[in-house]
Amino acid sequence: MGYSLEALGQLYRDRADCENGFDELKTQWGWGGYTPHDLERCNLSARAVALIYDWRSWYVRLAHPKTHLEAITSRPLLLNGVARLTRHAGQSRLLLTLAHEAGDQIKTMIVNIREGLDFILANAPQLPKVEKSIIGTNY
Repeated sequence: MGYSLEALGQLYRDRADCENGFDELKTQWGWGGYTPHDLERCNLSARAVALIYDWRSWYVRLAHPKTHLEAITSRPLLLNGVARLTRHAGQSRLLLTLAHEAGDQIKTMIVNIREGLDFILANAPQLPKVEKSIIGTNY
């Protein structure tokens, strides 16, 4: 199958972008290798890292939906703040104080996260309240 030079360049960039996730898992998340002699503990550790990486990638993709942000660059942006949960009149509110010079960029990312979560809550199928409470007690 013949590809134009531009198409080959894009295919190569897509492949490299896919490999970035594996590189990030190894270098930033400690997935470079496990040495326990117990295969069960090794599998548990690897799965826990993969799950947390997946959740965080999803969260960061909500914050910046156009491109992938690696952990080394996005951690300082999204972890330099202090939050306080307040409750009043049946409502919960999260007050966030940013301690980073890119405060405006971080505020935009937080708005994106909120809009993404609102979209998911509005469009995802929900379990009846009884099933939610049963599921919640199993964890």
